[in-house]
Amino acid sequence: MILYEYPFNERIRTYLRLEHLIGRLAQLLPRDGALDHHYALVTIFEVMDVTSRADIKSDVLKDLDRQKAHFAAFRGNPAISEASLDAVLERLDDAFTRLNAQLGKPGHELQDNEWLMSIRSRAVIPGGTCEFDLPAYHAWQQEPPGRRRADLNQWAGSLAPMAQAVSLLLQLLRDAGQPQKVMTRAGQFQQILPQGRSFQLLRLRIDPALQLIPEISGNRLMVSVRLVRHGADGKLHPAREEAPFELALCA
Repeated sequence: MILYEYPFNERIRTYLRLEHLIGRLAQLLPRDGALDHHYALVTIFEVMDVTSRADIKSDVLKDLDRQKAHFAAFRGNPAISEASLDAVLERLDDAFTRLNAQLGKPGHELQDNEWLMSIRSRAVIPGGTCEFDLPAYHAWQQEPPGRRRADLNQWAGSLAPMAQAVSLLLQLLRDAGQPQKVMTRAGQFQQILPQGRSFQLLRLRIDPALQLIPEISGNRLMVSVRLVRHGADGKLHPAREEAPFELALCA
């Protein structure tokens, strides 16, 4: 099944972008190629761009605190495992403490590194990191893979508290959704959302054998899914048939 996720607000959209970049970085770092490490460094710069918003750290800390209060309210409930509850609260406390102890924005230490910032300024230019533009960077790329990886791990270290916190928040949010089987009618599906609940994320799983692509839109009142498929002309065309998929709304 192919998973598609749709955020209902800007905060969750930012969290998903961060998770995407951090996941890419985690795949690139273990590799040995100089090109892989180049894109790992570019990814670090992209994470810095996403976290440059002044309020993102505050948003994450507030969400962690909100989740701690939510789970603490289950204390003493006989239907809840105390060991599992303690484990979740411990992870929330640890993520909050690590992020709150970090001074400034994630990656702010790297902004004092003139060499890295020179690479960052050139990386946005097509072909801007060629050896004749950045000979010192070209020399670094010729270092042994272990040396480059150690540098990258050091530079990415200041991103770890934010990465841990965002990953935990998204995991808890996803776990709150209950999947249901639904069916489109003439390639479309709409669902009115219940009043009094604030949904933050939609998760949709669809069988790749159907060769259908969901175009998702939504607001606080309803969600809409329109199925399309690639045509022989290279364009996307509406699908008119009934098709099943799995839908989960996470609040």
